[in-house]
Amino acid sequence: MFRLGVVDHVRLNLDFASQNYTVHAKAADRLAARTSKIRIGVLVLLGAATAAAMTNLIEPGRYVQLATAITVLLAFVAQAAYLAIDFEGRVDAHRSCASRLWLVCDRYRSLLAEIQDGLLNRDSILQRRDELSALVHAAYDQAFALDQKAYESLRQPPDDGHDRMSSGDLQSGAGARLPNDAVPH
Repeated sequence: MFRLGVVDHVRLNLDFASQNYTVHAKAADRLAARTSKIRIGVLVLLGAATAAAMTNLIEPGRYVQLATAITVLLAFVAQAAYLAIDFEGRVDAHRSCASRLWLVCDRYRSLLAEIQDGLLNRDSILQRRDELSALVHAAYDQAFALDQKAYESLRQPPDDGHDRMSSGDLQSGAGARLPNDAVPH
């Protein structure tokens, strides 16, 4: 039979919070890199448009005018798409969420240490566990309102084909430990 104790539940919550932290930190890094590339691309298009406009001033001609119009249009479309997609807002949302989750993970580790040292009674453990669970949910309150589908796909990593909650993984007691990579640094 499957048995899950309070300490096991706290460990699972820490594991999921740390996984979500990692996912959001990586998403913020990935989107920040993409943002930089898009900015550079827009800058290159604006440079090409400026060069075409300067060439048109020096040596006017139909082809130079077309090149100027096309590069200006491409630069405008690229900038408009960049603003519409709002990469910067998404980067900020992921960074904010990751930061909040990191703090919650730290509090989970503190709770586990206090439990291990016998400093808390059962009621205190349950209260702190519930408060930390509420903090995890609060980390997501406003961050992803417009991008809910993407948020859910990041928050719930795809199942890698094996059951994470097997009874062997949840044995409590003095020998039970968190995995070495429970909270990435």
